[in-house]
Amino acid sequence: MLQARGFILPWDFNRYCLTAHYHSDKIEKEFLELFPSLYDQGDSWEILYAEKKQEVMSLLRSGKVGLMPGVFELLTSLQEAKIKCCVVTHSPDELVSIMRSQHPILDAIPLWITRHDYKKPKPDPECYLKAINEYASPFDRVIGFEDSPRGLTALLGTRAEAVIICEVEYPEIPQFIERGARHYSTFLDLNEARRNNLFPNPDEKDVSPFA
Repeated sequence: MLQARGFILPWDFNRYCLTAHYHSDKIEKEFLELFPSLYDQGDSWEILYAEKKQEVMSLLRSGKVGLMPGVFELLTSLQEAKIKCCVVTHSPDELVSIMRSQHPILDAIPLWITRHDYKKPKPDPECYLKAINEYASPFDRVIGFEDSPRGLTALLGTRAEAVIICEVEYPEIPQFIERGARHYSTFLDLNEARRNNLFPNPDEKDVSPFA
């Protein structure tokens, strides 16, 4: 979207997440600081953001988005152990359908809650509470995985054990750990912890709502 207007964003992916995983207003503010002439061509932020979303969908349809390293192994393990799983995402159904068609292992997760299924977005815990209330038994142990501060804040508003998996150095991570969350840089690290019995494995009665 920026390149189409002659701008080059000097960020890597982790730097992008430090802005994009908060509020869209933060993206607009920082883009304008980098590119003061961004609106000189007469486009509003709503137009720019809509184009950005279309670019994301184009990348998805072209098959350029893969699973995070270690996800296939974890999903396979959960499938073999017959552990109940659920995705809780703010992504629309169209995006979810594309990803599931390109990565069949995602069908190991039979339950999906998308942004059409709840009203209040993360960091409100509504989406996770819905998943737990609908799919978990009262005595089930619940584990949730997130990759952003907004998502983990939502998860911490429930009874689930919270895990944040990210290489991004979010400033909130130390506070999340103090509140009882676990932190792993990648799913590879999580799988290694599981193999070494450093991360408790859930039994067959558990439900794990994924983010």
